Amino acid sequence: MRAVVVNSFGGPEAVEVVRTEVPEPAAGQIRIKVGAAALNPVDAGLRSGVFGGEGTRIGLGWDVAGTVDAVGAAVGGPAGGPWAVGDAVVALHYGMVEPLGTHAEYVVVPANAVAKAPATVDVVHAATLPLNALTAVQALDSLELTPDTSLLVTGAAGAVGGYAIQLAAHRGLSVTGLAREGDEALVRSLGATRFISGAVAEGGFDAVLDAAFLGESALAQARDGGRYLGVIPHAEPASVRGVRTGAVEVSADGAQLAELVRLLDAGVLTTRVAETFALDDAAKAHARLAEGGLRGRLVLVP
Repeated sequence: MRAVVVNSFGGPEAVEVVRTEVPEPAAGQIRIKVGAAALNPVDAGLRSGVFGGEGTRIGLGWDVAGTVDAVGAAVGGPAGGPWAVGDAVVALHYGMVEPLGTHAEYVVVPANAVAKAPATVDVVHAATLPLNALTAVQALDSLELTPDTSLLVTGAAGAVGGYAIQLAAHRGLSVTGLAREGDEALVRSLGATRFISGAVAEGGFDAVLDAAFLGESALAQARDGGRYLGVIPHAEPASVRGVRTGAVEVSADGAQLAELVRLLDAGVLTTRVAETFALDDAAKAHARLAEGGLRGRLVLVP
């Protein structure tokens, strides 16, 4: 099969499409025939060496939407029943410095990382859900928000920020979105009750979800004794003024992903695709990601 890998760190030119063996599912795993797989900033980080792994082959891709192709022993699926070959599914493959990721024709994942695919969107849009929506919901859960919490989400027009606003609004929270001035209409359409641009400094928020990686400038928006949560593990700024700081490290959770699929099918969540690329054009997709300015995910299609 074809798979997208990095053998040496660098820019988009470091991305390679190689031929490799089709992986076999072990006990508790399933193999998915990839229909589509989103390209995320974490893939660019892996490609450039941010997460280490020098001297090893690193497979790229965390999101996947496709169909079950094979099942290992002792695999349980929805309502306790087995996943069956041909089932349409989505999954998060936690692909930190592993030899194969979801940017491939086939991928093996733990069965408990898998959820039934959404019924209301196609496979390309479905592929944009797992990583970003799971990051958003796990971040909100970690912040331990209550109905009277004032929440600021930075990067509100981005994938994680957008899902966070939709999820928070669905929970009845009042959310302020921070993004570029030209994104106000989009951010409000996602459910933000207030909007501020990057040039505005307000402060005083009970909680800040820093989906834009702003660091200390986002931390400054939290009130004394408030909460700050970033989305890059171990990269959060040091605590000041009694603000509790941390970062969410996303984990694969099929049950939680199934709930996100339900919310997508119910119209609570919306997916956004900026552009699709053939798997063989993965390097071009990385170059486009590096250009920035995207409002939606790039998606690779084998």
